[in-house]
Amino acid sequence: MTRCTYIEALERLALLPRLAAFDPHVAGTPPLGLDVPSSDIDVLCHAPDADRFAAAVWDAFGDQAGFAMQQWSHGERPIVASFRAHGWTIELFGHPRPVREQAGWRHFCVERRLLGLGGEPLRAAVIAHRQAGLKTEPAFAAALRTGGDPYDTLLALEQRSDSDLANLLARAGFSDERG
Repeated sequence: MTRCTYIEALERLALLPRLAAFDPHVAGTPPLGLDVPSSDIDVLCHAPDADRFAAAVWDAFGDQAGFAMQQWSHGERPIVASFRAHGWTIELFGHPRPVREQAGWRHFCVERRLLGLGGEPLRAAVIAHRQAGLKTEPAFAAALRTGGDPYDTLLALEQRSDSDLANLLARAGFSDERG
């Protein structure tokens, strides 16, 4: 099967309307324009009732190729379901916290801001690191030449002003293209 765009895949599955009760948000590399052939589509959901979320996901997507669902055994015990459709692997993440508080969404928002400030040079650098095998957050950390845990580093950037982020980008060799 030919891979369609991530938006077409979501529309063909009616995924967002089918999960509307769980405030679904598409995150990850496709909406950022950073996807590589191995990229999946991540959909973050607010699932304070894990059993209700699991039942809804099973009913809506249990017949899809490669369907699997698990619940983490630690922390707040989110539910993660995955399957393949329309040339994509799709991962649904149901967490008891509202989406805007989830680390995955917070990473996505910081990455989107950084790309807005760093433009095509930053995008190209992150994609190069992704093509070399890095996950998204480590690819940003490598491009920005930050130390420490890349996931924590991105969360630490969340509250920084655009001016601070532009300075970080400039130190890493990227300039504000809005200029």
